[in-house]
Amino acid sequence: MQIYLVGGAVRDQLLQQPVKDKDFVVVGATVSEMLDAGFQQVGADFPVFLHPTTHEEYALARTERKQGSGYKGFSVHASPDVSLEDDLQRRDLTINAMAIEVVSLTDDTPVSGDVIDYYGGLQDLENKTLRHVSDAFSEDPLRVLRTARFYGRYYDLGFTIAEDTLTLMRQLVNSGELAHLSAERIWQESSRATMQLSPQVYWQQLFEIGALTEYFAPLHDAWEDTHIRETVQTALYFAGQMRLNLPQRWALLMVSLTPSLFNNEHTHDQSKALRDINDIGNKAKVPKAHTQFAILFAQQAETLSMINSLSAAKKIDLIQACGAHKEPDKLSQLLVCSHVLQLATQHRQMMLALNSFHAIGMTDIAPDLKGPAIGAALRQSRIEHLQAHDTY
Repeated sequence: MQIYLVGGAVRDQLLQQPVKDKDFVVVGATVSEMLDAGFQQVGADFPVFLHPTTHEEYALARTERKQGSGYKGFSVHASPDVSLEDDLQRRDLTINAMAIEVVSLTDDTPVSGDVIDYYGGLQDLENKTLRHVSDAFSEDPLRVLRTARFYGRYYDLGFTIAEDTLTLMRQLVNSGELAHLSAERIWQESSRATMQLSPQVYWQQLFEIGALTEYFAPLHDAWEDTHIRETVQTALYFAGQMRLNLPQRWALLMVSLTPSLFNNEHTHDQSKALRDINDIGNKAKVPKAHTQFAILFAQQAETLSMINSLSAAKKIDLIQACGAHKEPDKLSQLLVCSHVLQLATQHRQMMLALNSFHAIGMTDIAPDLKGPAIGAALRQSRIEHLQAHDTY
């Protein structure tokens, strides 16, 4: 019997990131041996056990074979003759397919500290690349979401997704396999990704490969508008930096569905936006409280943005509408969302201005100008460029 620390714990240890959970693979053991050692078996599909004192997961080495649709459509083979190499081959990304041997079932001290790496995970860590282990990646649609989540998680460390892995992700999307994922798993991956430091990365990546159309179709349609997409992505970035909670981040994402807040289209049917937010919540199994908070923010976002100019009557009406007389914290959270959205709007405006500033140089003005006339001409040309490209 040999025991190995595997997966995320090895990856994050090498990246010098906090190790949250430890998972182990046991090679050469049987179910009865694990039970005799005091481990508790969990999961009916394959033999995974909880350590009797640490409650960490120990799984028998196993292989999988695709037999049906979705991430559940696999037959699992676990036996003492399955090798560590075989077990690691079924994993999603090379950086998640490394192992370190430990002493025993009751002692997780590394035997030597050497990393066992059959599939190039160390090289991909060095190159900051997310790459699939094998073509079996395309058998599991959940890996589209997991890879996008890992991309968001390590985005600030400079990681990118390998082009051939992106190709497989697009193929999985186009195959319709995502339709076989359970809504619970969709929400599990999406909520975890939305609570990362750069939550906008996950949603942008899914949008780019067309993966939003199955469970988040109204969001995909809204993000076809570059103005809305870039503003909301910036808002999500600020939400991550400011450590906003999940309902606030979800509300900022869902406000994408109210174009009147972005394009001054006051004739927009707000009731459709609210239905879309509710429909997404139902389809993706979003907790009802999050959906209700998102709907409330969409309803009151315009009013919240004008707090300084509201009359006493309108302020009292806002208190009533938000239920702040019962839950004052909710009003505070809504105000923070409003400020983050305004900050994102201002940021995008100034980035457009900065682009116009850099777009105009000496070659864009008359060559015979002298002295102060040069600065005046540059300024005027930059103003005209911004006026022509400003989408507000």
